[in-house]
Amino acid sequence: MTIKAVYFDLGGVIVRTGDKTSRATLAAEFGMTYPEIDQFVFGSETAMLASVGRLSENEHWLDVTRRLKRPESDMARIRAAFFRGDSIDQNIVMFLRSIRKTHKTGLISNAWDGLRAWITSQGFDDVFETMTISAEVGLAKPDARIYQFALDKLGVTGDEAIFVDDVDVNISACQALGMHGVLFRSPEQALAEVKQLLQQ
Repeated sequence: MTIKAVYFDLGGVIVRTGDKTSRATLAAEFGMTYPEIDQFVFGSETAMLASVGRLSENEHWLDVTRRLKRPESDMARIRAAFFRGDSIDQNIVMFLRSIRKTHKTGLISNAWDGLRAWITSQGFDDVFETMTISAEVGLAKPDARIYQFALDKLGVTGDEAIFVDDVDVNISACQALGMHGVLFRSPEQALAEVKQLLQQ
């Protein structure tokens, strides 16, 4: 086995909500629990449509704001408060940079249309040779076609690739294509498993 490519998910893996205070405070403002506001934002119909590029991220957040019965002028505050506790795992970023000379690297993310610009604004777009973002390609994990799209972009086969994701069904889907799936439980565990696969 020769691994030629390493793919990572973003949300819940490279970017995680380390400080839940702001999101919990926002939830309380609207009489919700933390899991309820998570579902309110990520589990709605407009969130799903935005994930496959049928609505823009702004249109989704406008819907969130309206469903919260707040004026459009409050949208930016709500959005900022929701994401304020998120942080980028710089150890994973550094790891991906460190293997760029020897391996192809890619992103496979179910995300809205603002993700590419956000990654660039945060200064770590260089760690990915290619970014496969669901809103841009009109496909979302665990659809097998999004993995195949990502593999084709880097010119590798499933058995030549590793994929790290924090959702069981997404790992099962990539493994069905022959990819080496690593289920993210912690950064230390995931990086250790990826490094072990790279040494085989």
